[in-house]
Amino acid sequence: LISVSDKTGIVEFARELHALDIEILSTGGTASMLRSEGIPVTSVSDITGFPEVMDGRVKTLHPKIHGGLLAVLDNEQHKQQMDEHDISSIDIAIINLYPFEKTVTNPNSTDEDIIENIDIGGPAMVRASAKNYKWTAIVVNPLRYEQLLTELKANNNTINEDVRRSLAAEAFAHTARYDTLI
Repeated sequence: LISVSDKTGIVEFARELHALDIEILSTGGTASMLRSEGIPVTSVSDITGFPEVMDGRVKTLHPKIHGGLLAVLDNEQHKQQMDEHDISSIDIAIINLYPFEKTVTNPNSTDEDIIENIDIGGPAMVRASAKNYKWTAIVVNPLRYEQLLTELKANNNTINEDVRRSLAAEAFAHTARYDTLI
């Protein structure tokens, strides 16, 4: 799952993921950008069966997304519920948040601009993925893309648990800082 405001390096990264036969799921603007670069992508709305609504305020807050991020894949009850509700696991989440700090420090930003740059779905996905780091790797920092690709290539498209734990710790620190700024 790729949902990023900071699109630094995302096209090249997604192209490498596609070359590794990793299916890409993405939100509106990111999905459009990747498609325009010829990278196959499935829209979140195709998975949820529900369009992005309320000016993009609601797009990923859905059981098919959060179930995919939070499923414990060796838990038979979780697997049964995934089958029952057509939920697929999401193994890697590449998420960065709306640019709140940049917006709030811009003297030309209005209160409306600032409020609209308080991310809700992004932190929820980051925290869900970090909580479930044993099954879902979370990347919040574009500087980690190369490390992730190296890890995937070296380990048959898997990510070592120690790396996933480190990524989760970074993700929790990221959302804590983000909330503090707000």
